[in-house]
Amino acid sequence: MDPVRGIFFEADDARAAAERLRRDGFDAQVVRERLAGEDDDEDHPWAVVTDAPAAALELLLDAYDGWLDVEEGSAAAPLVLPPLNLPTAPKRIKRPERP
Repeated sequence: MDPVRGIFFEADDARAAAERLRRDGFDAQVVRERLAGEDDDEDHPWAVVTDAPAAALELLLDAYDGWLDVEEGSAAAPLVLPPLNLPTAPKRIKRPERP
């Protein structure tokens, strides 16, 4: 299984989430996430990289106001379906159209 990454704004939140995942039997690391364009080192968020299922990490992300960082094509990425073919006009049920 590919590792999943959760992004947290506070170091304490990231450490608490990683500790919880370790207690649950998963491997988890806390690393500093460098965002492009950020000059101030204090503003960089924290990432938790783990082998836990994405659903387990998402529960912790909800509790600590973080987000799941997934790459396209990974197993944790949401399934993208093609757009629906919707009708362009209302369907006439009661009166048929007259020629």
